[in-house]
Amino acid sequence: MKTSESTIGIVGAGIGGLVAAIALRRAGHDVAVFEQAKQFARVGADINLTPNAVRALDGLGVGEAARVTAARPSYRISRTYDTGEETSRLEMADSAEQRYGAPQLTIHRADLLAALADMFPAECVALGKRAQTIAADEKGVSLSFSDGTGARVGALLGADGIHSCVRTAMFGAESPRFTGIVAYRAVVPAERVAGVPNLGAFTKWWGPNPQSQIVTFPLNRGRDIFIFATTPQDSWHLESWTAPGSVDELREQYVAYHPEARALLEACDTVLKTALYERDPMPAWTAGRMALLGDAAHPMLPFMAQGAGMAIEDAVVLSRHLEGVAMADMPSALQAYQAARIERASQVQLGSRGNNWLREGGNADWVYGYDAWAVPLGAPAGATATA
Repeated sequence: MKTSESTIGIVGAGIGGLVAAIALRRAGHDVAVFEQAKQFARVGADINLTPNAVRALDGLGVGEAARVTAARPSYRISRTYDTGEETSRLEMADSAEQRYGAPQLTIHRADLLAALADMFPAECVALGKRAQTIAADEKGVSLSFSDGTGARVGALLGADGIHSCVRTAMFGAESPRFTGIVAYRAVVPAERVAGVPNLGAFTKWWGPNPQSQIVTFPLNRGRDIFIFATTPQDSWHLESWTAPGSVDELREQYVAYHPEARALLEACDTVLKTALYERDPMPAWTAGRMALLGDAAHPMLPFMAQGAGMAIEDAVVLSRHLEGVAMADMPSALQAYQAARIERASQVQLGSRGNNWLREGGNADWVYGYDAWAVPLGAPAGATATA
């Protein structure tokens, strides 16, 4: 794959990286994506795309493909872990589409990535490219990879997750912080738990402390139910998409939960387990011709289910700021993107850490009603914002 100082390079072919690649190419830029994995594999978690994320995908023409395998939760329900009392219930599905212009979709990450990959030329994605060194100057950015190859681009975006090498190149080495929380993930056939109510809803069982919860939602058009459970645990530090956990341990952690929640855990045959890590909000996401998006900029705990949504919003708003921008003007355009996004993403990042959003009801409009295609553009320091 040939690149030049007229190319925008993106490190990371995850959700944020591919959305940015599609949007920037539509905005007229030459784009190259560098991904460390040697092939796209069906790994990762099932994800919740709330209306703000789905509307952004619809604007790229990806939403229709995502709907093919996704489920549309009927409600967003909060319940107390032991009594089962409902503390909030928001209508989703058609009601969300009427209110926000898009529904909520729950989908496997791999299905969304496949839909995105179909929208971007495969020859513009270089696999097996683990960045080792990144050096920027006034005219561009040079990368060297672990396979001995290199690339030169005019600007570089880091969409490479919480352990971002682009972030390290921009601001120095810094390790993410273990939260003391682990997460369990499992999928069970809906027919196996047919007697449990609200299977078609996104349901959050709020535990006895902010770190303990069980979240369930439908997948594969309702044929399966995804279970995501978190609990404090200091003895497990492995961060992994694929590490197996113990079903017995999973059930033991939630013995105090309501019978309906426990019935879902009893239906599990296997479970995956991962440690959860986080960083604090950053004061800046840009440096010269480089910028960050998604988890590279604002990794967050999953308690507001906005990790993918924030990455998708970042990518769309970034593409709007870079439309028609010459490479010489990239630094100021990237600062304007930062100005437009950093306050919102940091607010969601901190809200996710606090884990109290919609526990007792409330208005979801400030999250779900955000339109990445219509929000005002930002401006770098000393400049005037334009709509």
